[in-house]
Amino acid sequence: MRFFLNQSPVLLTCRAALAFSWIYQGAVPKIACQSRGETDLLRHLIPVARWACEAVFWIGAAEIVFGLFLLVALWQWAFWLNMAALAGLLFFVALFEPAMFALPFNPLTLNFSLIALSVIALLELKKLKPSSE
Repeated sequence: MRFFLNQSPVLLTCRAALAFSWIYQGAVPKIACQSRGETDLLRHLIPVARWACEAVFWIGAAEIVFGLFLLVALWQWAFWLNMAALAGLLFFVALFEPAMFALPFNPLTLNFSLIALSVIALLELKKLKPSSE
């Protein structure tokens, strides 16, 4: 509990929003409902449908773990990793499914917003004691 008391409401809000996004994106479209769009996108790298479906499940599990990690990570590199992962995902979509950028609530708007939250979290982390890094 003390961990959260030392942080600003802005940092806590960024953590909660980032964690929710990663946990939701891992749990719902990848594990609970296994969206066809998720497997179709991954089939650009894994041509066997069954393997792609299994990979989507494990990617979803990793996203859930990463979301939970972002809730408690005090290290700046966690938020840098978040930004790199989101930029990498954007590049992947741009390379293999550029038409997705024309959809409502598309990867560009979502990832850009999540990257902005990471930047805000980094700025808030800098305000904490240097010993937290």
